[in-house]
Amino acid sequence: MASGNESGNSKLQLYSYWRSSCSCRVRIGLNLKGLDYEYKAVNLVKGEQDSPEFRKLNPLGYVPVLVDGDVVLSDSFAILMYLEEKFPQHPLLPSDLKIKAINFEVANIVSSSIQPLQNLVVLKYIDEKFSPDEKLPWVKHFLGKGFAALEKLLKDYAGKYATGDEVYLADCFLAPQLDTAFKRFNLDMSEFPILVRLHEAYGELPAFQKAMPANQPDTPSS
Repeated sequence: MASGNESGNSKLQLYSYWRSSCSCRVRIGLNLKGLDYEYKAVNLVKGEQDSPEFRKLNPLGYVPVLVDGDVVLSDSFAILMYLEEKFPQHPLLPSDLKIKAINFEVANIVSSSIQPLQNLVVLKYIDEKFSPDEKLPWVKHFLGKGFAALEKLLKDYAGKYATGDEVYLADCFLAPQLDTAFKRFNLDMSEFPILVRLHEAYGELPAFQKAMPANQPDTPSS
């Protein structure tokens, strides 16, 4: 990949976990902008996010974390906005104010109303405090609720991609969430034809596919 990083002496570093959809959003953004970066694997299952070294980068112990010289950011939304400001190639936001706002809305639905309710910390809590059998119904309930809202929202805006015929921020957030729904949780997507079509479209984009969980350095071999 051609490097677009002009941050000085050091390459961008991304602390990531292969199956983290939050990390995947950032990987997509980096790929779209053609930015070279060093992949720093953090094994969430083994608890590496709780190490003192990682907690210095993000006291919450979550991935992703982006390090750009003396800049350390530990929220996917903040990271993508930082990349958008610093590296203007392949804009992640359209110039049209209304479509830009819809991109923010889609991204926020995913990042605040869907993904946090299915992350490893929440599922582990349900497993320990209630029952392992409660995890999948919980996830499918909130996935379905969020996807229903997205389906209604995007019917007036979707083109080839979420908000038209260009790839933008909304797509960076949607693609990992859809991949998770299909491959990890086997959600019935029959009620969400727009989202299914978008998922298929993302499968044709190298920048997206390179970022997917199956294609990461720390992806398990089996």
